[in-house]
Amino acid sequence: MATLKDVAVLAGVSVKTVSNVVNGYAFVKPENRRRVEDALSATGYRPHLGARNLRRGRTGFLAFVVPELSIPYFGELAGGVIAAAQPFDWSVLIEQTQGDRERERATLASLGPHLVDGALVSPQAIDAADLARPGVPVVLLGEHPLALPLDHVGIDNVRAAHTAVRHLVELGRRRIAVVGQHPTRGTAAQRLAGYHRALAEAGLPRDEALVAEALRYHHRDGAEAMSVLLDLAEPPDAVFCFNDMLAQGAIRTAVDRGLRVPDDLAVVGFDNAEHSAFSVPSLTTVAPDKAALARAAVELVHRRTTGADFPPREVRIPFTLQVRESTAGPSRPT
Repeated sequence: MATLKDVAVLAGVSVKTVSNVVNGYAFVKPENRRRVEDALSATGYRPHLGARNLRRGRTGFLAFVVPELSIPYFGELAGGVIAAAQPFDWSVLIEQTQGDRERERATLASLGPHLVDGALVSPQAIDAADLARPGVPVVLLGEHPLALPLDHVGIDNVRAAHTAVRHLVELGRRRIAVVGQHPTRGTAAQRLAGYHRALAEAGLPRDEALVAEALRYHHRDGAEAMSVLLDLAEPPDAVFCFNDMLAQGAIRTAVDRGLRVPDDLAVVGFDNAEHSAFSVPSLTTVAPDKAALARAAVELVHRRTTGADFPPREVRIPFTLQVRESTAGPSRPT
């Protein structure tokens, strides 16, 4: 592999001149710049990015810590983070924790300035006392109960869930169930609160039998929870699921039981994963602006790395309700 010295010998200039050209400094004579550029092309020289970043006091890496990449929301969000990081010359290191407390703690403890310039973290199991301070800027994603002086980017999950359930109420549904993880804290608790608020505003009673727990956010969990709900003496006529995979699992069970969606059962998901538009029926879902969320989080980390000093930011990202066939039925020509 060619070195700066090899390029300098071929171009007939000093190593310092070659370094100035490679690093984009303006004060190089045009003739010398042309000779260096020709020599760079001839030798195939490639700069050592790690060494360059260390000289600049940065690693060139951004960490993105999520529970599961197999859940489409996090996979799609990772793509947005990678795109948002490119203008800042960051490569993204992705770590999944499976929502395990010890893995979250160990991952956060390992994120020091020798490894990354900053981190975006979607915590699921850790408590405030567990969050190791790695000495780099950290931005939290999603709802969290952690009373920490850290930047946070997310959507208003209470309002989003309320919007989804109100849509079902407006369709005339009265036995509205909910499927999600046990709502002890964080996102699940926020979405359950929005569900209850919408029911109260509609004058509908709470029925704990209509709250079905899903251990994880996978298709199988949604299918199993829906089976429990359909076995009730008074089964639901609608269901709000805490993510799209749960919703699609619920639809599978409903169809297998001979129900028509949305005629017999209306279904709403959450996250607007790409595949939700292509399922049969297509899925009505809460659609966070994932690209905007990724940009806001990366930009916050970047501002912190430049030494900017400002109070912890709470950034709310917009969402919409994407109404599709699972509640509205197939579109028909007029």
